[in-house]
Amino acid sequence: MANELRQPTPENRPLLERRKELQALDSALNALRDTVDGVPQAPRGGLLAFTGPGGMGKTALLTEARARARARGFTVLSGRGGEKEQELAFHVVRQVVQPALASMDEQELRTFLGGWYDTVSAALGLVATPSGHVPDPTGVRDGLDWVMTRLAVMKAPLVLLLDDLHWADVESLTWLASFAPRAVDLSLLIVVAFRPELPLEAAAFSAPSADLGSRPFTLAPLSATAVARIVRDEVGEEAEDAFCEECWEATGGSPFEAVELSIRLGERNLRGTSEDLPAMRDLAAAVKGPGLIERLQGFGTTTVRFAYAAAVLGQAFSPELAARIAAIGSTAAAEATEKLRAARILADGDGPGESLEFLHPLIATTIYRSIRPSLREGMHNSAAEAVRAAGLGQAAAARHLLEVPCEGSTEAVACLREAAREALHSGAPEAARRLLSRALQEPPLPEERPALLHELACATFLIKPTATVAYLREALADPGIDPELRASMVYRLTQALAHTDRTAEAATVADEESRRADAHPRIRLRMQADHFVWSAFRTDEADSSGRSRALARLADRLPGRGLEERYILGLRAWDAMMCGEPRQKALAYAGEALHGGLSWTHENRGFEVPVSVALVFMYCDQPRRAEELFAKGMAEAENLVREGLGIADRVEGAVPAQWFAIGILIQTLLARGRVVAARRLADKYHYGGVIPNAVIYPDPRTVYAELLLAEGRPEDAAPLLSGVGEWLEGRDWRNPAWCPWQLGLASALSRSAPDRAVRHAQDAVKRARDFGAASAIGQALHTEAEVTGGEAGLDLHAQAVDHLERSPAAYELARALVGHGAALARAGRLHDAADRLYQGLEGAVHCGAEGLAARARRELSAAGLRPLPLRYAQTDTLTAQERKAAEMTAGGHPPAVVARELHLTEQGVRQLLSSVYRKIGTDAAGLAEALETFPRT
Repeated sequence: MANELRQPTPENRPLLERRKELQALDSALNALRDTVDGVPQAPRGGLLAFTGPGGMGKTALLTEARARARARGFTVLSGRGGEKEQELAFHVVRQVVQPALASMDEQELRTFLGGWYDTVSAALGLVATPSGHVPDPTGVRDGLDWVMTRLAVMKAPLVLLLDDLHWADVESLTWLASFAPRAVDLSLLIVVAFRPELPLEAAAFSAPSADLGSRPFTLAPLSATAVARIVRDEVGEEAEDAFCEECWEATGGSPFEAVELSIRLGERNLRGTSEDLPAMRDLAAAVKGPGLIERLQGFGTTTVRFAYAAAVLGQAFSPELAARIAAIGSTAAAEATEKLRAARILADGDGPGESLEFLHPLIATTIYRSIRPSLREGMHNSAAEAVRAAGLGQAAAARHLLEVPCEGSTEAVACLREAAREALHSGAPEAARRLLSRALQEPPLPEERPALLHELACATFLIKPTATVAYLREALADPGIDPELRASMVYRLTQALAHTDRTAEAATVADEESRRADAHPRIRLRMQADHFVWSAFRTDEADSSGRSRALARLADRLPGRGLEERYILGLRAWDAMMCGEPRQKALAYAGEALHGGLSWTHENRGFEVPVSVALVFMYCDQPRRAEELFAKGMAEAENLVREGLGIADRVEGAVPAQWFAIGILIQTLLARGRVVAARRLADKYHYGGVIPNAVIYPDPRTVYAELLLAEGRPEDAAPLLSGVGEWLEGRDWRNPAWCPWQLGLASALSRSAPDRAVRHAQDAVKRARDFGAASAIGQALHTEAEVTGGEAGLDLHAQAVDHLERSPAAYELARALVGHGAALARAGRLHDAADRLYQGLEGAVHCGAEGLAARARRELSAAGLRPLPLRYAQTDTLTAQERKAAEMTAGGHPPAVVARELHLTEQGVRQLLSSVYRKIGTDAAGLAEALETFPRT
């Protein structure tokens, strides 16, 4: 980095009038140590920020920070924004991270980055040609958090220097602003410098929070005394006061201008007298602005062209590349370099090889803005060609093309598209959008336009989904599109429509395209699958039962060999589960769909069907199998929530994925007993029993009714749940495992209409038995027991516990145990009540259900019972006895045989197996398969 107070021996000159800034720097560096004066302390990182106009000494302070950090033995990483590099996504991030990883080969990088390699390698510039799934920008930022945190731990204490932050690319700025608060918990000091015109994305640096330290230090101009000291250090102590005062006025107290002026005074052998004032004024004018350009013109045309080329290239640049752009030979370039060095316009760069850079950004900006527009555009065009020829990448070339007028160049279009592809795979969709928009203006050849519009639509999906729809409709109007490309466009269009709460329109588009694709059976099947997907999500579907029958007929005719066929089978599995058909049938279709694999990462097929298949296993009491499937597509599963919440901020009203995320969060909070937090979340997103335009899992109205019941408002929950039930009955969706509206309604009616409550609970039990999942039967029986009461209720409670012990549903089992225990206590059977309540308390604590645990303690206390100390058995491994019982059961041995072998009662065996089901995450049907992969002790 260039020293803004550079002198002939700048390392020997102290920074003038920066005492408080240097004291803050020393204090922050000392906080990184684990001992101070031999006294141990906890290292603490943080943020230190310096701001001020150009020339105020920001870079000089960062240079001093580098020197002081290295003197203490600290690791230093650095990056710098560039006025001409703002279009290069993650440019500053790469400057920071790449040197720390430079010595690693690919295998070492994969080991270092672990599971984040595929997500962040493109953003870090570690792969030449990014490929594979396009990462979510939030996931990329999470990955960068992990990388920087690991570097901070490995290389502690670590100092991160970030200069000219106001010119950093938006992707780097967004990440840095979100990561900065973590510095306080690491042995990491972040030191930043920027001009006041900081972009909105980096607002955190201009007003850091209390835990990051004070507000930025605003650097003031130097006083007349300080400027006089600089002048006299160069020209001699005999310089007159009036002369020094004029120097201060001419430079405005700018450290950069004061140092540059004093050096030129020394070069002219001026002594600082009144006779030297005219020459001083001329020299001051030549430091920047028109005077600088006039001085540059005096070096001749060749040198001027070389300086222009350097200004076009921006930060640290190759002299050879600048020579090529300036169209001069190597000898002329060397002569120009020496002239510009001597004139203190250029200096050695900190880039790779023998690079050069401008002594100060003010000089670079002045020269760049002095270039005639037509010449500047031509030089940018030459720069794009030269950068490509030098193998520096399409992104580096494309940023020059953004400064060139549109000329219909096919080469420019190709470069911009390739650069956009790199940006998109780096997690920078906004950068990709800018590049593709420019390519569209070029314009492309007519036959290339639909494909370019498709790429632009994909880039805008997370930024402005309504624009995605417009681009794709324009592209699809072209009659000559390749069928495969058209199918991809249609999928993206239906996805954009569905994710902006227009599922009916999405289903219609897919249906029309399936009819259009008669000549292409595989594409037609793919469109049919999309039609079934979006139809299932429609709340206004006219004939849900008819669609289910059509789907069943189609699925039964398919052998399941191709991906499109497997998607149909996956949808059939989901529909069978929704309709409450026997779970064996739903599991069979799900297994067929997975035979050969479902793609979680295919950019033109999405994750809706793989997610649905995974959820089938969950609702069928095999959550371990569901977890295995989710693990394969974890990034995409996370994107479902992230995309939903991100898109919701850009469209009118809520969207399906947003409702999904909020519903899951509310249910989790309620399970933990955090009713107030659940209410705050519901109010924040206006979740009050609305009817969305798409079917969401879990159903928002049912979730909101759960919240109302938790708040003690059954009279408000009952009509809401009645409406849900009427709507679901009209669609033949009868499975209480995924939408337990009857259970909620029974609870809501238990006091006001007990007979109706019992009827609803009994019907839910029947439907759960028809489906056959033990967890669903147990939950329904638990509700029936609660609304029935008396001796009959006690028997139903016992049945509920029995079924739930045969399932992996740990929370529901704990809930049923507590409910049974409370009923036993009311019936005066305290011994049995104590056993049930204690087991329920232990289960609630183990699965983090604080509210349920609190209820268990209250019930124990009300019965005059004191809870025993809780056992905290391992939940991720099986004991030897549990393993033996599980293996014998999976092998077909009846409980009596297992009991004899293990010297237990049959009840003891049932308890062992209950623990096994919860630990492994399956019921008896999936036990044999689950044991094959479950780790041994």
